Amino acid sequence: MNTVEKVIRLLKKGELTEAKEHINRIKSSESAEDTLLLAEELMQLGFLSEAKELLEHLLTVYPGEGELIISMAEILIDMDQEDEAILMLENISEEDDLYPSALLLEADLYQMQGMGEVSERKLLHAKELLPDEVIIDFALGELYYQQGKDQLAISHYIKVLEQTEEIGGTNVNLRLAEALSGSGKFEEALPYFDKAMNESVDMNTLFEYAFTAYQAGMHKTAIEKFTELKEMDYEYHSLYLYLARSYEALEDLDAALRTVKEGIKADEFNKELYFFGGKAALKNGQDELAEEFFREALAIDPGYLEAGITLMKFYLHHERYEDVLDCISEMKRYGEEDPQFAWLSAVSLQNLEQYEEALNHYQQAYNSFKENQDFLEDYGFFLMEEGDRPASIEIFTKLLEQNPANDEYEMILERLTDNN
Repeated sequence: MNTVEKVIRLLKKGELTEAKEHINRIKSSESAEDTLLLAEELMQLGFLSEAKELLEHLLTVYPGEGELIISMAEILIDMDQEDEAILMLENISEEDDLYPSALLLEADLYQMQGMGEVSERKLLHAKELLPDEVIIDFALGELYYQQGKDQLAISHYIKVLEQTEEIGGTNVNLRLAEALSGSGKFEEALPYFDKAMNESVDMNTLFEYAFTAYQAGMHKTAIEKFTELKEMDYEYHSLYLYLARSYEALEDLDAALRTVKEGIKADEFNKELYFFGGKAALKNGQDELAEEFFREALAIDPGYLEAGITLMKFYLHHERYEDVLDCISEMKRYGEEDPQFAWLSAVSLQNLEQYEEALNHYQQAYNSFKENQDFLEDYGFFLMEEGDRPASIEIFTKLLEQNPANDEYEMILERLTDNN
């Protein structure tokens, strides 16, 4: 048994004192090659302090040796001493064959510290030195991808794919697909998702594939992939909303609603799913179901403004004016405010013959909706009914300016001015 093997055996047995004695002897008697071999073995076994001690000794003998410096930097990184690792790497000469490797390691360290621009400079310098090195293109692709610079990442991933489809366990086809999707090139991304899926079927990748198809407007493909994902794991909650939307896009509202109900079984607190279900039910002529879905969405989140306003408009359409006012009051109780509250209140109060309150709410809503034709019509006709001709003339004049070809507005104004 040689000295290296003895040290490793002693460390594994926990006999640290005797192992330390052997390490000290190795530093003075063994060759640099054996000393480095032991240091590397110790690093792999997690004995970082012991490995560091050996490397420090070797660096006193070979102070500028790139391989030693990089090994020492890797130990310092494992010991959470990133700043010291950077200082160590800066000792490698540009003439050293391992200088590009040092730049890559520095780039990783600066990226870990949130210094993306410095990391980029290090990688671009390495790229100048080794323009055809695939690892550098991959590192640049990863940096730009993590920074959200998808277009820059794409060009580097394409270069990587000219040589290999996997680096360090990362599927480069998948990375390219994600970068293309992130830059809005949804259709271009799909073939790369296909290639990535040929390697292995991962549920998150399958979701991204399906979602990208959905964004590309390829709803049949989206349905196929979301359904495949559902069969793999029916509790993958995120799929149901987009699967339902895909069915809606193909005007299959029954399938959309069926999907909503399946999704609710998997995730009963998904307010967006209830809200979408309500809108789909309205389109499908199922008003009772729509109301039920909207109310459930608000039960989950009483401040869900979009669902609340949609429910109010539903009540208004069905002339349930008290329910409109109750819904507004409930949302305000939870701290929600929206200019539409005043408009919806005004119309409801008008129909409940509470005219003074209705006028007050119309006036509140005016600044927010003075360019909105529907609001101006509601307000104008209310003012006419209340006999306020000057205010009515002002509103219908504004409407006619917006729509000069509208004969009805012109006739109303003529009638109002003739009576004036």
